[in-house]
Amino acid sequence: MDWFKLSLQLNKFPIKRAQSTLEKIQNIPEEHYAEFQRKRRNAIIDYHIQHNNFYREFFNWEGFDDWKHVPIMKKADLQHPLKERLSSTYNTKTAYIGKTSGSSGHPFIFAKNRFAHALSWAGFQDRYSWYDIDLNKSLQARFYGIPLDFYGNIQERLKDRISLRRRFNIFDLSEQKMEIFLERFKKSDFNYLNGYTSAIVLFARFLKDKGIVLKELCPSLNICIVTSERLFEKDKQLIEAALGVPVINEYGASEVGLIAFEDAENHWIVNSEDLYIEILDENDNILPYGEEGRVVITSLYNKAHPMIRYDIGDIGSLSKKSTLKKPILEKLIGRTNDIARLPDGKVVPGLTFYYVTKTIIEDNGNIKEFVIIQTEIDEFQIEYVSEHELTSDQKSKILDAVGIYVGENLKIGFERKDILKRSQSGKLKQFTSQLQ
Repeated sequence: MDWFKLSLQLNKFPIKRAQSTLEKIQNIPEEHYAEFQRKRRNAIIDYHIQHNNFYREFFNWEGFDDWKHVPIMKKADLQHPLKERLSSTYNTKTAYIGKTSGSSGHPFIFAKNRFAHALSWAGFQDRYSWYDIDLNKSLQARFYGIPLDFYGNIQERLKDRISLRRRFNIFDLSEQKMEIFLERFKKSDFNYLNGYTSAIVLFARFLKDKGIVLKELCPSLNICIVTSERLFEKDKQLIEAALGVPVINEYGASEVGLIAFEDAENHWIVNSEDLYIEILDENDNILPYGEEGRVVITSLYNKAHPMIRYDIGDIGSLSKKSTLKKPILEKLIGRTNDIARLPDGKVVPGLTFYYVTKTIIEDNGNIKEFVIIQTEIDEFQIEYVSEHELTSDQKSKILDAVGIYVGENLKIGFERKDILKRSQSGKLKQFTSQLQ
């Protein structure tokens, strides 16, 4: 039985119509694609101007003659009660209601009409089929967090059961817990892993330390899909070696669905079927392919809630090889709020610290996980989980590298911990600035 399709249908998500629509969009020739996107953009704006008071006021509608004049929406703009943002044609019972993780610091509740939500799932199903993953039949090992309240926990586990997902709770990633994870893989015919990058990296390190290749214990395993957190090349190599299967990058967000998915040639193919992706500079100008800027997304079919020129909070660039029908995400640098401001006025991506520290710590081999926190304009704290304390020599090497690649005269503290703090969803934020 097609359990996944059945679960969507039972919840009144028209998955058959969504799959048919997706197929029709994919059959549009490249030369007609610009016209398709233009009509969809205009249609979704017209809909919300007619049926959504919030968006009409936000736009300050006087008509428009150019897409670039459509205002940019930020997450902070959407932190109003949902009932104020819903289109008049929908309510909380007729629309799908979801909540963002809040990893950007701006969590909010959003809505999608049921067709738009079904179309998102049709897109996921299409991409997964590139790797012979069938959401109706393939068993998933799911490395995610889970609600800890009774009803939320039961609801999520029921959804997992129907959707052929078996959850590995990442709030406890002790070695004892990962031994239990390992036993589950020995006893189950998992077809793929899906989950947060940091949790799967930690599991891969556990396997490496044990001298285990997971596919040898679970031969049905074919692929690993990582999402929600940055995947570094060395981590990808580690996961592939420890799991014995390819690692695929997925980029998505709950409020808009699938944004990009890695193909067999290691290209991040952007979802151009139900989303319109732009890269903008700090003045909201549209940047050409190849230049880095803010990732801005329009949901072309969400009639319940406007997601029009929505600044998702990420920095990235599209490849020069991109076309309108097949955009390719060349880089995903990180979140716009993940920056470090230094005493000399210099602003650097927080991941600069992570790159520097990661390279040196990996040489040590004993560090399991670490995060970096900016506590003052010139002070940073490195919190790490390891079997042994970093030596003075290792700390000195990190300080030297920070001086070369980031800035001089910075105070770096080190704190060894038993476990690192994760968000409520289970994500591990690799760099955090506590400065306002």
